[in-house]
Amino acid sequence: MSPKLPVVSGPHLVKAFGKIGYYVRAQQGSHIHLRHPTLPPLTVPNHKEIARGTLRAIIRQAELSIDEFTGLLKK
Repeated sequence: MSPKLPVVSGPHLVKAFGKIGYYVRAQQGSHIHLRHPTLPPLTVPNHKEIARGTLRAIIRQAELSIDEFTGLLKK
């Protein structure tokens, strides 16, 4: 069974990814574009609550496990 995903907002997600070196490159409408020196770029919706499927896809694109991601939220 996979770990349960937390409910997070777009800004909270940007802050969590900032802890591993991602930075805001641009924002276009309600989408925040993040860049990292070595990891793939990410696009995060600037919503109050990010859908679980979308969140799972973003975590996968960042090459993190769900446990690693939840650890970032707790830091």
